[in-house]
Amino acid sequence: MNASPPALDSADTDISVSSSSSAAPVNFLRAVLALGVGGFAIGTGEFVIMGLLPEVAKDIGVSIPEAGHVISAYALGVVIGAPVLAVLAAGWRRRALLIALMAVFAAGNFASAAAPTYLLLNLLRFATGLPHGTYFGVAALVAAALAPPGKRARAVGLVMLGLTGATLVGVPIAAWLGQLFGWRAAFVFVGVIALVAIVLLRRDIPDLAPPAGASPWRELGALKRKQVWFTLGIGAIGFGGMFSVFSYIKPTLIEVAGMPLGGVPLVLALFGLGMVMGNLVGSRLADKSLMRTIGGLLVYAAVVLALFTFAAHNVYTAAFNVFLIGTTVAIGPALQIRLMDVAGDAQTLAAALNHSAFNMANALGAWLGGVAIAAGLGWTSTGWVGALLALAGIGVFGWAVASARATARQPAAAAC
Repeated sequence: MNASPPALDSADTDISVSSSSSAAPVNFLRAVLALGVGGFAIGTGEFVIMGLLPEVAKDIGVSIPEAGHVISAYALGVVIGAPVLAVLAAGWRRRALLIALMAVFAAGNFASAAAPTYLLLNLLRFATGLPHGTYFGVAALVAAALAPPGKRARAVGLVMLGLTGATLVGVPIAAWLGQLFGWRAAFVFVGVIALVAIVLLRRDIPDLAPPAGASPWRELGALKRKQVWFTLGIGAIGFGGMFSVFSYIKPTLIEVAGMPLGGVPLVLALFGLGMVMGNLVGSRLADKSLMRTIGGLLVYAAVVLALFTFAAHNVYTAAFNVFLIGTTVAIGPALQIRLMDVAGDAQTLAAALNHSAFNMANALGAWLGGVAIAAGLGWTSTGWVGALLALAGIGVFGWAVASARATARQPAAAAC
């Protein structure tokens, strides 16, 4: 078939793909698996360091709160890389772009494993985070383009299961390797997974063209929309509480709850299970009532995070509360849908910016949690920090709703 592929409507997807590319369910499933393995690698690389901060701090000669800056460095790489790469690569063919992004991620992890100093490790984690958001944004759009009719959201959810599933399987395995062979082994493990993802992407992803008329200027048009910024603000602030607690979960469990070191990977797995369940439930809730889901989940997050300050003093209540904190990721699908709804035809940038906002939350939460601990407020103070961030997110959400209603009233008033 030599004819050029028809462009699909931008409301459904932002990828041009031939009808034959989604004709075979086996090809679709293999493609989603390939995309998911890439997400699995990125998710493992992002979260595993949170369970190895004491080992990192001891090896490179810094305090645990200072070692937490490594988390923030990666998150800032995502924040900057997502919009920049999404705009610059707007005209790239999608398979080539996904492979290039995963290659940078693999190289960054192998280099991080060999970093000799604190400064160089921070720089390398920043560089490793650059492809994160753009990969997930483009992967979601490719999955949507290849999905059978009526299953676009399900396809995107399957790709995102690679990220949430990483916290359930990949992070505990990497944390175990890090405890057994040193934290550097965890990054080597992540790099190997990324190399596997490259092989699968090259084999199973069709050579999709970029959307018709794609250009950096068209993508930048999303930044002119007020509701795009409101939605990003909700994610960047309201979601930061999860990272405030989880960034320092290992020392908190050991020092406050009295948990033995061997129990930490189990709690990390519980957190991952919570994320998987939250992702699945959040998607269903968002389909029923998008804005009510966002507001309700912010309230839920504030309550769960505040409870951590009390639950952290017992091994069993702490473990259960960490599971509940993992479920707060349920807000992710709702914000992704909202962001794409308000972004117009700048779908690539919008999809990438969602992950940029979440990693701004990662940086903000980890930093504020570290500030509270360094100020002598104790390990459990991260729960109060998280609750305050969720309440701030509720404030941004209320502002967004009020602004949308005011905008909707303007045409009606003009017509009177």
